[in-house]
Parts: sequence; C-alpha cells; structure tokens
Amino acid sequence: MSIERSGLVAVVGRPNTGKSTLVNAMLGEKLSIVSPKPQTTRHRVCAVLQEGTTQLVLLDTPGFHAPRTRLGEYMARVVRESVSETDAALLLVEPRSEVGDTELELIGHLKKIACPAFLVINKVDLIPKERIFDIINSYKPLFEFSGFVPVSAKQKDGIPLLKELLLPLMPEGPALFPEGVSTDTPDKLLCAEVVREKVLLFMHDEIPHGVAVVTETLRERENGIIDVECTLYCEHDRHKGMLIGKGGAMLRKIGESARTELEEMYEGKVALKLWVKVRENWRDNPAVLQSLGYR
Repeated sequence: MSIERSGLVAVVGRPNTGKSTLVNAMLGEKLSIVSPKPQTTRHRVCAVLQEGTTQLVLLDTPGFHAPRTRLGEYMARVVRESVSETDAALLLVEPRSEVGDTELELIGHLKKIACPAFLVINKVDLIPKERIFDIINSYKPLFEFSGFVPVSAKQKDGIPLLKELLLPLMPEGPALFPEGVSTDTPDKLLCAEVVREKVLLFMHDEIPHGVAVVTETLRERENGIIDVECTLYCEHDRHKGMLIGKGGAMLRKIGESARTELEEMYEGKVALKLWVKVRENWRDNPAVLQSLGYR
C-alpha cells in the first residue's frame, strides 16, 4: 500500500515519564530501551510506524532536565532540535496536578513552533479517573493543546486513540522511510543500548549514569552466528570493579541478559563479549563524548 501522508512526531517530557514505553507501545515492538531509572534514553531514536497509507515517525527523545554535564547539555539539545523540526508533538506527563518547571520550559518550546501538540497523561492506571480532569485543568490555561489524551503506556491503554488523533495531522507526501524499516538507529548502537539497559537494570546508585557502551565489533560468521563485542566505559576504577563484580559475576550477569535479548532481536545465535574500561569524567569531555557517539 503506497504512502500518502508522512510526518515526524516528537515525544518529549521530563525523565522517567515513560516516553520509551509509549513509543514501544505505539510501534508494537521494543525499539527503545526502558528502565525504572531516569535519563535512560540519551540519543534520539526514530521509530517508524505505518498505519494504512500514513507513516508516522516517532522521535523518542531523552528526558528533558537541567543539564549538569556536557552529556546533559547534549541530551537537552537533542530535545530542543527534535521539537523544532516536527509535524506534531506529544508532551508526556505523569498523573500529577502540579505543573513543574520542566513542563513549563517544554511548553515554552512548543509555543515557538507552529504544530499541533497533545498533552499525554501517562500512568493513569495508578490514579482515580476523576483526578484526570484536575490534571487537564492545570494545563489548559498554559497552552492551546490540540487535545488531552490519558494513557497507560505499560498497559497499552489509550494507544489506539492517540494514533487516531495523529494520523490525519501528518502532511501529504511520500514515505520518509522505506517499507519494512522500523528505525534509522544503526545496529551497532542498538546492540550497545541493549547492553546499557542491562547495566541500568542490575546496577544501582549513580554508576549506570556514568557508563557508556560502544559496540566495537558486529559481524555475522559463515555459520550464521553473530559476533558482538562491546566496551563499557565508566568514570572511576571503583566503578570498573563493581561492573565486573566478584570473579566477573556482575559482568557475566549483564552479558547473559543482553545476549538473550540480542538473540531474540536477531532471531539467531549471538556470541557476546564485554570489556570494561575507565575514561575519567567522560560525561564532561567534549572530545570523548564525540568519540563515544554523542554527536
């Protein structure tokens, strides 16, 4: 079926509001990594969704927050640039009546662009339904939203309505991505993100946010086995020891979990190797950030 409409939809919000979970729910498959920890997403991820003759390109963006490092500045810039070039925007918020400074700043960015924007209230399965109206009333005076959509991204409630509202807003034009393509994210980055998700899952405190993962090797053997070799960069020697764990136990745990997911992704056998290296204060070093793929 040929595409008649296509466009970009930016998904923005503060950290830990469930942006990646929402994008995965709309796409119907896991593309962005998720975790209960804030600032999980660092790059902008394009998720390509085709509904009939319309193609939606969902831009999953990092959680918007006041940057404390050069990495934080990079992530904030990704959000601002994503909003500036979009055909529609979704401001994702948690089910609280209070409007925070982060939401006010994002609304300020939305006011600068001429595109429809929806307030999407996530995690509504955690609150009484009558509270939804209080949240809507808190945001109504601040911006002329095109609509207010309560959802539970985790339970996939409200997702069909959200798609229904977005599809007719896309401009007429050909597909932005070829048929069958679900993302423009390179396979090496996808592999690195799977490994980093497991670091977020198994590690605690500040360590996960001080870890970057780079895929050094990704190749398929003649027998079909896929070799994936990743380096985990951390900021301190003590973090290196904790990532490796006693007798290598933690690194094995991270690797086994990541390998299982990679094998599901590639539908075949994966041989995964992980190394851990120290790059002190990499989050504040522009040259190192560039080398690690934060461009």
